[in-house]
Amino acid sequence: MTRPSAVRAKQLPLDLGGPPPPTFDNFYADANREAVVRLRGLPEAVHNEQAGDRLIYLWGEPGSGRSHLLHAVCDAAARHGLGCLALTPHHALQAFAFDPALTLYTVDDVDSMNPAQQIAVFNLINEVRAHTRSAIISAGAAAPLATGVREDLRTRLGWGLVYQLHPLSDTDKMAALTQAARERGLQLSPEVPQWLVTHYYRDMPSLMALLDALDTYSLERKRAVTLPLVREMLAEMQG
Repeated sequence: MTRPSAVRAKQLPLDLGGPPPPTFDNFYADANREAVVRLRGLPEAVHNEQAGDRLIYLWGEPGSGRSHLLHAVCDAAARHGLGCLALTPHHALQAFAFDPALTLYTVDDVDSMNPAQQIAVFNLINEVRAHTRSAIISAGAAAPLATGVREDLRTRLGWGLVYQLHPLSDTDKMAALTQAARERGLQLSPEVPQWLVTHYYRDMPSLMALLDALDTYSLERKRAVTLPLVREMLAEMQG
């Protein structure tokens, strides 16, 4: 079966751009509702010094929505006119320096950071704790005690609120695909979401990548997204 990257590798005549940016509005909360509610209100609460816990750690398996929520936090901060710095293992050490002009920091894939970056995150957490109008949200694949980072950083990650993110059920994934298609103005035949979830990759990023390809493919051919169209596109890309 063709992977989403292969599906998208063929140059189609129409380019509709990428998917919409990750926000709280297009995150499918379900069992993660408590974490979403907390994160959604965090920028304003921190700005007003009413946040309480300002250290938050998210963990869960790939596809559970960790990166989506970190992006959504920065989006919410921007909507309030607040500064947010999003850090990943790809950033140089100087990027981890604390800036009192910023309100929020997000640190994605903290368990993939090198030792020097881990020290920088440890120092950043300490700086955030010392400034009441700032907060830091980190994310990794495992719970704090099981995270393969320095012991001092592992301890810091567990000091604040810790949320395990649970992946969507198949029913939730179907609803998420239907909603995402609706946001794109794309009409899916009722059987398409179920077929995609049961016959294609089960993680949401891969499913959303396929939805983007279907969006372009159906518009190019001026046809609705039906199951025959889905199979036709996959067969063409494999061929």
